[in-house]
Amino acid sequence: MRTKPARYLAEVGVIAALYTALTMVNPLSFGPIQCRVSEALTILPVFTPTAIPGLTLGCFLSNLIGLSTGANVAGAWDLLLGTGATLLAALFSYWFRKVQLRGWPWLSLIPPVFFNAVIIGAELALSPLLFPEPSWALFPVCAAEVGAGEAIAVFVGGSLLHLALSRSGAARRLFADASRD
Repeated sequence: MRTKPARYLAEVGVIAALYTALTMVNPLSFGPIQCRVSEALTILPVFTPTAIPGLTLGCFLSNLIGLSTGANVAGAWDLLLGTGATLLAALFSYWFRKVQLRGWPWLSLIPPVFFNAVIIGAELALSPLLFPEPSWALFPVCAAEVGAGEAIAVFVGGSLLHLALSRSGAARRLFADASRD
């Protein structure tokens, strides 16, 4: 009984650390044109609910580090809005996990693209740090750029990660306790 909370915290920590590390080593993780390789991990809520706080914490830490190093051009609002987008995406991906087409959780791939395009697109379009005259008129372009990068990371990277974890049996071994809870 005592190992379950420890295992839960360990899984959350590992997922957060992976997300943060993958974000920080990728030069395209911040800015109006971005493709966070770490967003491939947004498929993990299909396998375990511990991915929800893990991804959320990892995003918060990445945005905080990005802000402190000057890489995060969206500013301090990204700590709240970017993290919120990741939390919403993870929750919806988890809720849609059982909607699959031949074992492929296609519906779980859509929330990260949608929430990041809308929320981060708006955040960037209205950022005085990025644009001299921020405006909602910039939103469609910012949303499309963020959405395109997110779609690449999620539909390609996330699908490949899902395939690898599913076919190798690694998902069953890694997240066995989480799937029974």
